[in-house]
Amino acid sequence: MAHPIKNVIPVASGKGGVGKSTVSANLAVALAKQGAKTGLMDADVYGPSIPTLLGITDRPTVADGNRILPVEKLGVKVISMGFFIPVGEAVIWRGPMLHKMVQDFLGNVEWGELDILIVDLPPGTGDIQLSLCQTIPLTGAVIVSTPQEVAWNVAQKAIVMFDKLNAPILGIIENMSHYVCGHCGGREDIFGSGGARKAARILGIPFLGEIPLVKSVRLTSDQGDPIVHASPESAPARAIFNIAENLMTQVKVGAPPLGTKRVPSKIGAAGGPTIEIDWNDGKRTVYKARDLRLACPCARCVDEHTGQRTLVAGSVPAELRALSIHPVGRYALQIVWSDGHNTGLYGYDYLRKLEARS
Repeated sequence: MAHPIKNVIPVASGKGGVGKSTVSANLAVALAKQGAKTGLMDADVYGPSIPTLLGITDRPTVADGNRILPVEKLGVKVISMGFFIPVGEAVIWRGPMLHKMVQDFLGNVEWGELDILIVDLPPGTGDIQLSLCQTIPLTGAVIVSTPQEVAWNVAQKAIVMFDKLNAPILGIIENMSHYVCGHCGGREDIFGSGGARKAARILGIPFLGEIPLVKSVRLTSDQGDPIVHASPESAPARAIFNIAENLMTQVKVGAPPLGTKRVPSKIGAAGGPTIEIDWNDGKRTVYKARDLRLACPCARCVDEHTGQRTLVAGSVPAELRALSIHPVGRYALQIVWSDGHNTGLYGYDYLRKLEARS
């Protein structure tokens, strides 16, 4: 790259349909409006929608040395595979082609100096996303979720993927957090509420904010005029501006070095009535296996609306054991229990809070 890109931040989601690209586009414009030199790379090769969301009709041009000049819109420099694919044409990508595309978008695009490059990834957390991210030097990642998702599974997949890349998760965004009636302004939690916020709290990951589901977001997106530009004083726009500020705070502060975060240095073997964890600050905690199972924070064991525990203590056998214990990145443990339960992620911060009960 001819000029430095200070921070590269992929925006990922556990599955499609959560509004990841809409969030990416609005987040990039919000960052630019707040003074950051911002670029946006549309790496969602299977459904490149950024040009549509930003109302871009121009195409990149080629400068001296065959370097591509990105299209600039609303203060954001943009490159997208959508610029190079005929409308309606299906494209089948193979791993090497994806790798080459990302290399070209990074190395052969004249980005200039950027404070931040937002990368809109394809939905999912599989080999394709992993391959794309391996090509990019990452500052950290942002996860977009929705309230009704089993946020634990989404968070787990994303954490595992980015942990393989040694990239911290800068935060979770809850999109479509609640519906706002266009007539009375009343709020309705049609998709549930707080799933992403709860996952962030349990896992010790920053919660960047929530974006309400409002008709104007869809209308402005269809018109190619993102809500943060079309209606900057609206509730969703204010939420996105706040998220942008929170993200920049995380970027400036940076994720704590692994050595400064309280994480396990040794985890005892599964199979016994207790689970022993030695922490990197020198402390040891011995948890009773059954007590830890009863404290499971997942959506099956705790009502996501009321926060009340739904797991009935009598349903957990007295002789319960952990069949396996696996670290999930630098954030949590996943435990497979002998009663068949395996959806709970125990954040390290959450485990430390449970010390008093052990």
